[in-house]
Amino acid sequence: MTPRPAGPPDGSWGWVVAAAAFAVNGLSYGLLRSLGLALPDLADHFERSAQDTAWVSALALAVQQAASPVGSALSTRWGARPVVMVGGVLTSLGLVFSAFARSLLHLYLGLGLLAGSGWALVFAPSLGTLSRYFSRRRVLAVGLALTGNGASSLVLAPALQFLLDNFGWRGALLLLGAVTLHLTPCGALLRPLVLSGDPPSAPRSPLAALGLGLFKRRAFAVFALGTALIGGGYFVPYVHLGPHALDQGLGGYGAALVVAVAAVGDASARLVCGWLADQGWVPLPRLLAVFGALTGLGVLAVGMVPATGPEDSWGAPLLAAAGAYGLSAGSYAPLVFGVLPGLVGVGGVVQATGLVMMLMSLGGLLGPPLSGFLRDKTGDFSASFLVCSSFILSGSFIYLGLPRALPSCRPASSPAAAPPPESGELLPVPQFALLPTGGPDSTC
Repeated sequence: MTPRPAGPPDGSWGWVVAAAAFAVNGLSYGLLRSLGLALPDLADHFERSAQDTAWVSALALAVQQAASPVGSALSTRWGARPVVMVGGVLTSLGLVFSAFARSLLHLYLGLGLLAGSGWALVFAPSLGTLSRYFSRRRVLAVGLALTGNGASSLVLAPALQFLLDNFGWRGALLLLGAVTLHLTPCGALLRPLVLSGDPPSAPRSPLAALGLGLFKRRAFAVFALGTALIGGGYFVPYVHLGPHALDQGLGGYGAALVVAVAAVGDASARLVCGWLADQGWVPLPRLLAVFGALTGLGVLAVGMVPATGPEDSWGAPLLAAAGAYGLSAGSYAPLVFGVLPGLVGVGGVVQATGLVMMLMSLGGLLGPPLSGFLRDKTGDFSASFLVCSSFILSGSFIYLGLPRALPSCRPASSPAAAPPPESGELLPVPQFALLPTGGPDSTC
């Protein structure tokens, strides 16, 4: 089908894609965030340390992010729809396999390798496809999709605690395996979209499909370095916020409430920040640096503020700190993916999303185990959150090297002197055409 001279739909089927990405995000990062509540049960059952059990979630997170470029490359070659559907099946199988684990090694293989590989095939293709459906309201749409993380945590945190209390960790993982199978119909909703900025044919070289050439662009290289550093601390609360609340004297449902409060702040901030970013009042790189720094301060507050009161209290100080962390982290999340089209162009956004996830995998792999190690050495998570906040603040400082991240005293450039589309927030409006249901080889 020949592309028609029109811009991205900025709505229409794009909202269906946003709903699918919302569910994908909830069943991936939302579930990963809630799994931290099961770590104490795993440590007791297998008689292992917090550092050893933290590797279960850390490996799942690291594999999900490290293999994200593979998911992006496969979707570039064959389309996001079949890739996401296969990823949903793999994730479900990984959780079901883990329910029958006889050792931590089985959990490393089931949750870490198999489920993590499935998550790697669903997140980047779905979010990259969503970015291609929107232009004027892109960050808002991405923020809406990313609220799936917080909304899922709000539901799954108390639900998982209920399952752990009534069915044990094996029954909980088995039921979660059935729930994550819903990723497959979400993938079926990702209808292909052809844009004028796309290459004439799908890349056949593995390196070209991965998009490694994007690192030659200075703006993307700076962004990648800052994001990799932030990844060293950003995901620690995903794994250890619940256990930290337990260490502070809260009961199981009190810890679940702390996770839920962070999730509510996270979800609401993603929508508000997405709307704010789309207004164009502040350049996206500047917002990225500001909210990245606020996230680092939020993680620091969670580690430094104690939960006072008896075990059956609500722990108001920790709840307030968790809410502040959720608001800042939620504001940061849509900006990370919303700024990508302005740095690499719409045609490379799927590959760029996968590469960003891969870069954050180093932090996802090392951050939670380092946090568990510090907890084993010091007796609580205060030092862990202090170290992790330093990583986030360092990455936010790196973001200041992005174009338009700092205010300029020079007058605004004329349109004729505007930088090329891939180096700023000045992307041209691409043309699009929906592919027929028969696939890319069908004719009108």
